[in-house]
Amino acid sequence: MLAPETTPQDSDARAVDAAIRSRRSVRAFLPTPVDETTIRDILAIAARAPSGTNMQPWRVYVLTGQAKSQIADAILNSGIRAEKANWDEYKYYPDQFFEPYQSRRRKVGFDLYGHLGIQRREVERMRAQHDRNFTFFDAPVGMIFTIDRRLNMGSWVDYGMFLENIMIAARGRGLHTCPQAAFAPYHNQIRPILGITPEEMVVCGMALGHEDTSKPENDLRTERAPLEEWVTFVG
Repeated sequence: MLAPETTPQDSDARAVDAAIRSRRSVRAFLPTPVDETTIRDILAIAARAPSGTNMQPWRVYVLTGQAKSQIADAILNSGIRAEKANWDEYKYYPDQFFEPYQSRRRKVGFDLYGHLGIQRREVERMRAQHDRNFTFFDAPVGMIFTIDRRLNMGSWVDYGMFLENIMIAARGRGLHTCPQAAFAPYHNQIRPILGITPEEMVVCGMALGHEDTSKPENDLRTERAPLEEWVTFVG
């Protein structure tokens, strides 16, 4: 029996599916540079994301070299690092976690620390791992994303589609990313370095580069809930 003929649409679907499936939060990068042309290409294709009345509510600051180091130094050497992050611009997480979200959150945390050999009561080691966010996990490229605070919730929905496009476009070019909400509470440290205006709200950061496959944290593969838990077919 002959195998069914592969159509161009089949090949396209496999390529897109492969990019989506292989996208994950990489937490250790090689120092290998990413050229500016590639970064520009990724951002240009990502900007094809839909947005309400085509407002395109995103603004991106691309950081390399000294600028990236300045961001890390400003956050890690600020006095507020001794205290809990203050989400004073917007709330990413609920005030109180509940199921099934609490279990999912705990599992990914325990799984990550397990790969790193960090025990549940090793608070300082957990903190040190979290602080690697602010060096963009040693990626050669860091990005800070902002949105005009006068826009409403619909534009935040649009923004999520734009961010996902960046991550998928990066995978199509053999690169990896890590989206990082951890930057948002430290907007006061970031603003003067990047010249971010008062009208702009820091949404998140993102690391971009080549994965360091020798690091155990990059062995983590997160799970996804089965469709039966969150899909309802009607009709």
